[in-house]
This record gives sequence, C-alpha cells and structure tokens, in this order.
Amino acid sequence: MNTKSYVAVAEQIGYRSDTAQTPLLELDLLKTLVAIADTGNFSAAAEAVFRTPSAVSMQVKRIEETLGRPIFTRDSRSVEVTADGEVLIEHGRRLLALNRKMVAHFIKPEVTGRVALGAPDDVAEFYLPAMLRRFSESHCCITVDVVVDSSINLSKRVRKGELDLTLTTIDPSHEHSSGIEILHREPLVWAGLKNGIAYEQDPLPVSVWEEGCFWRHKGLESLDEIGRDYRIAYMSAHISGQRAAIQADLAVAPIPISSCVNGVIPLGEKHGLPELQDYALGLMLAANPSAPALAAADLLRASYM
Repeated sequence: MNTKSYVAVAEQIGYRSDTAQTPLLELDLLKTLVAIADTGNFSAAAEAVFRTPSAVSMQVKRIEETLGRPIFTRDSRSVEVTADGEVLIEHGRRLLALNRKMVAHFIKPEVTGRVALGAPDDVAEFYLPAMLRRFSESHCCITVDVVVDSSINLSKRVRKGELDLTLTTIDPSHEHSSGIEILHREPLVWAGLKNGIAYEQDPLPVSVWEEGCFWRHKGLESLDEIGRDYRIAYMSAHISGQRAAIQADLAVAPIPISSCVNGVIPLGEKHGLPELQDYALGLMLAANPSAPALAAADLLRASYM
C-alpha cells in the first residue's frame, strides 16, 4: 500500500494529521492568563511575567483566537474573567503546578524544608495569599505553615521558637531593639460607612479589639486627646468583622487606609474625628533562622518594596 493509500484509510477511520490535531497551549500563555486573573489588570500582569503590556495583550489575543472564545471582558478600568476563562485558568493553574513539580524532580532545588510563618489578620486577608502563591512558584519544595494571630502573640511565639518568622504591627515612631525590620508603613484612619451616620452619634460607637492592639491604642488615645466621648460598640479580632460593623453603620473604627474599600471611607476633621499617625508592618525572625525561613523573609521584603 502506497503513502496515499495509507492517508486515505487514516482519513476514513477519523485520524487527523498533525496539522489538524488539538492545539497545544503553551505554558507561557497560561502563566500570563493566571497573572492577569491574580492581579486584575494587564499592566500589573505584565510586570509579573516580565513582559510589556502590549505583549500581554497579544498573548491574550493569541489564545482567544486559538480557542475561539473570549477569556476576559475588559474596559478602560478593569478586567473580568469570563466563564470560559474561569475554566481555562483553573486548569492552567494545575498545569503550571504540575510543570513545577516535574522539573523539580530532575532539577533539585537548593532550598527545601518547612517554614512556620505568623501574620496578623489584616495581612492574612489582603496580602498573604498573593505572596504565598508567588513563593510556591519560586520555591516549590518549601512548605509554609501559616499562623494568624495578634501581633503580640505572634512576637512571643517567635521568641519561644514556635514560629520561624512573623509579620507584626508596630509603632514606627518607636525604636525596636528586638530585631524587628520595618517593611511597610501607611496611615491609620478613622473609617466609616460612605453616607453613614455612625460618626454623628454621641457617645461615638467604636469598633476595636482588646487591650494591646496598636490600632485600638492609637484610636482611643486620639479621642481622649480631643475630649470626644465614645463607647466600645463592637469588638472583633478580625478586620473583616470591623468592616462588617462599619458597613452596617454600627460603628467607626481605626484601620489602615488601604482597608477602606467596598463602601468604607476615611473620616476626618469634618466628621469630628482626629487625624491618626502611621502604623508600620515589621518582620521578625527567630534566632538562627533556617535557609527556608531566610528565603521566605526575602520574599516578604520584596513584596513590600
């Protein structure tokens, strides 16, 4: 049987030549799609994958043309993942993780082990997921166990050797002799519901946590300084609980300005509330940190640069 005959038989039984096979999606394309989904915009994704925004746009166009489906809907302000995009990104994450695992089998990483990391609640909610995802991509053989607690308790656990390192909320105006390295600072603000009226009440309803919380101390201290009467109307160890109280217009709260989202706004002098000072996020390492702990510390430093 000649070559043409073989081709004819193959076509009769449904065999497709290489040019008609299901297209392969390159891992670089999937990596870009995942970066867009994680960052929420093309520019930030371009920085994450070390490409230009125009190159990222071309990658998205290429994969959408290959699949014949839109992966993102986008306008001048935001990027939303379509239903088809959700499916693609879910499988893309699996393929990227499998690729890292496969390569690590042959190319042994220099650093392996386990890290016990502490983080305050607000960091764990807003920042830590993206940090840990990047860390797992760059250090696939280091396992990170996270403990979420108050800054005071986390610092104690590092000193006892129960944690390898922790992020902790501190007062940037004080010197810290215990080896705490400041990574980030931003203003604390009194926050309330947009168009809310909780700030008008007398005494002022306040949402804070227990004694020892830096935000509580600075917030209540500022009210005492201006002679504003207040009551503790809501107590929560979690910033999500504080925001819930604000969004229900039950209280105002001293929180970082970056947490003023989804209808929560900063309040100031026109609302009868004083200006608050900055707070800082510090990094504390245990004595004689391991190589995995040092690698995790480097990632935290880079995340706040």
